[in-house]
Amino acid sequence: MTRQEPTTSLDPRFSSPGATATPWAEATEQLEQAELFWLSTVRPDGRPHVTPLLALWLDGALYFSTGAEERKAKNIAHNPHCILTTGRNNLNEEGLDLVVEGDAMYVTDNTLLRRVADLYEAKYGPDWHYDVRDSMIVGLRDNIALVFAVAPTTAFGFGKGAVFSQTSWQFT
Repeated sequence: MTRQEPTTSLDPRFSSPGATATPWAEATEQLEQAELFWLSTVRPDGRPHVTPLLALWLDGALYFSTGAEERKAKNIAHNPHCILTTGRNNLNEEGLDLVVEGDAMYVTDNTLLRRVADLYEAKYGPDWHYDVRDSMIVGLRDNIALVFAVAPTTAFGFGKGAVFSQTSWQFT
């Protein structure tokens, strides 16, 4: 899912004087390192649903897993538009909050699933070991999970600390 560099812009309305746009490379580094993300989806009746989960940045997309009967999987089956967020809960400490908007795409390619499974274990440890079976990943206690990829269509970065900034990245 490797994509071209996005168009980057700083919104001066929500940025400190002298702030500069955050480079996309800095944002992707944060996406690679972040341990916890929040996934926002929409239920079939239009109500929002938000849940924390683990995610991986790989080849220009965020990957996450869920059981087929979980609320987030059911929501995505009805409407693939979603948002993943990560960052810090501190207002005045240095940091970067990120919001990634895109469509969740169901991943079935076994080679890609193997890469995702290996990355889960490398990033989160042996409790997150997965095998690949029948276009799904299978964890400890035979927990079966679907894998979804979200390539950004739009992303936002909110720099915090001594200088506040709001950067947007548009993907074509």
